[in-house]
Amino acid sequence: MDKNTIQLLVEKAEQARGHSYSPYSNFSVGAALLCADGSIYLGTNIENASFTPTVCAERVAFFSAIFDGKRDFVAIAIVGGKNNEGGNYCPPCGVCRQVMSEFCTGDFKIILGGGAEPMVLALDEVMPLRFDLEKGTK
Repeated sequence: MDKNTIQLLVEKAEQARGHSYSPYSNFSVGAALLCADGSIYLGTNIENASFTPTVCAERVAFFSAIFDGKRDFVAIAIVGGKNNEGGNYCPPCGVCRQVMSEFCTGDFKIILGGGAEPMVLALDEVMPLRFDLEKGTK
C-alpha cells in the first residue's frame, strides 16, 4: 500500500473522529475503511450511558459499507485518543478484530494513525487465531 493512500486514510479517520459521541469516556475514535473499488467508508465511536450498546468506529464503518453491498475490503485506518488528543496508536478492540476477520483476508491492512508515522499491520498479525464457525479457527 502506497504512502499517499495511507496518509489519505489517516486524514479521513481524523475527520471521522470529529463526529465521535463519547461523553462518558472522552475517548474519541475515527475510522476510514477502504474498499477494493476505491470507495471509503467512515465511522466513529458512539457511546451509550449503559455502555453495552456502545459501538466502535471500526464497526460503524464496516456496517455502513456492508449495508451498501460492499464485501471486498483492502484496509482500515484508525485514530483515537482521550479528549480529542492524538499522539498514540489506537488498535482495534477484540470485537472489531473479529468483525474484520468475518469480512477480510489475513492480508487486510490495519493502519494505526496518531503516532509519528502510521503503523501498518496485517489482520493476521493482530488476530492470528481468528474464530471461524465452520473450522473453529482461520
